[in-house]
Amino acid sequence: MSRVAVVTGGAEGIGLGICRHLAASGHRVAVLDVDGEAAQRTAEEVKSGAIDTFAVAADVSSRAAVDDALAKVRTNLGPIGIMVTNAAISGFAPFVEITAQQWDRMIAIDLTGTFYCLQAALPDMIAAGWGRIVTIASSSGQVGSPGQGHYSAAKGGVIAMTKTIAREYARLGITANTIPPFCVDTPMLRGAQSEGDVPSAEAMAAVIPSGRLGTVDDIGAACAFLCSESASYITGQVIGVNGGAVV
Repeated sequence: MSRVAVVTGGAEGIGLGICRHLAASGHRVAVLDVDGEAAQRTAEEVKSGAIDTFAVAADVSSRAAVDDALAKVRTNLGPIGIMVTNAAISGFAPFVEITAQQWDRMIAIDLTGTFYCLQAALPDMIAAGWGRIVTIASSSGQVGSPGQGHYSAAKGGVIAMTKTIAREYARLGITANTIPPFCVDTPMLRGAQSEGDVPSAEAMAAVIPSGRLGTVDDIGAACAFLCSESASYITGQVIGVNGGAVV
């Protein structure tokens, strides 16, 4: 059955991979991104045949912007049945050098933005008696990441929030799971490599049991399954799509 799926941060990287797989599964995909032009390109790319897509620009750190964006999605595609929260920023700094401004911005986008999106989408799912939530967290939120105290804290919060939503809404036909990637080949990762914040792809692959970096399609495929009817008994879970790097 075709549902309306919203993917935040959907314009590129992991978000693009998720949009591809949800559209291939027959869902109507709304690509939400702070970069509206990039969101439009993705919406056009993943559209196929009778599958409707929609692009909308929004900064998830603004509740007003989130509410406005989801209202536009409902008008153009219908009530929201699937919400995938992928929008995030990253950053690196020794813990004692993280500024209050860096901390606040990280929490506002990665954690509070996730909260805004989920809270705004849940009423549609409650009314329908069906819903799928997938949050994209990070292995940093599971095991920590030196130089990323603010990022790790935000992603750890995403994991805990997802588990809480799962327990709270399971009896209403809504599932909530989180995928915490390890090293995935994305523009964000390549940017961190160019800045010298993370090792080369070869060095990172050497510590992954599968021997390679993840791809956006690895994450997209897992996400699409969690959003399917077949995953109705999976909720509150941390699904590690990481080549065995974090177990």
